[in-house]
Amino acid sequence: MSDCGCEIEIRDASQKKVLLILLAVNAFMFVFELAVGWYAESTGLIADSMDMLADAIVYSIGLYAIGKSARHKTRAAATSGWFQAALGVLILADILRRIIYGSEPVSLLMMGMGVLALMANVYCLTLIQEHKEGEVHMRASWIFSKNDVIANSGVILGGLLVWLLDSRWPDLIIGSLIAVIILNGARHIIKDAGSECSDNDMDNCTSRTCETTACSSNNGDS
Repeated sequence: MSDCGCEIEIRDASQKKVLLILLAVNAFMFVFELAVGWYAESTGLIADSMDMLADAIVYSIGLYAIGKSARHKTRAAATSGWFQAALGVLILADILRRIIYGSEPVSLLMMGMGVLALMANVYCLTLIQEHKEGEVHMRASWIFSKNDVIANSGVILGGLLVWLLDSRWPDLIIGSLIAVIILNGARHIIKDAGSECSDNDMDNCTSRTCETTACSSNNGDS
């Protein structure tokens, strides 16, 4: 019974359901938060919305990887890491633009949107919790969901500081920190995928070695 593949089918179905929900939540929040962030002239909110977009891309790639070979899942995780890194760089570029040309972030919108995004990401984190030690593409999803909660908390803090200090700099600083969190998460995923790839190659090598040894032994017996 253990060789029927039922466990794999159940695991894949569970992964697909979780990733579909995560994709829907993050895609909606990306559009909504980007619109609010642009209106509020908040670098923190725009950075957080880009983080939502990066996560949506990660979950889309994760869905593609379901049912595929270990090599496909490793490549999917690495690809999602590079997408995340590219968006992190774009956020830093937007922050630089706002430093040069100025901005007037609306603190109340920052805090309100930050709380809403935090609630959405805590929900996502509870969904992905059981998969955090799973396959590489699911571990990538866990890392990005965890980073979202940290980023949302930063946006709320940034909005509070903008209101208390009457300054745009807390927003710019929080936006920069979110970009760093995104880049660091991307680094972890790319590194994890690289390690997974090396392990898979070693397993393949070991399998080939065992097959060759078995073959030589059979020839010797004959």
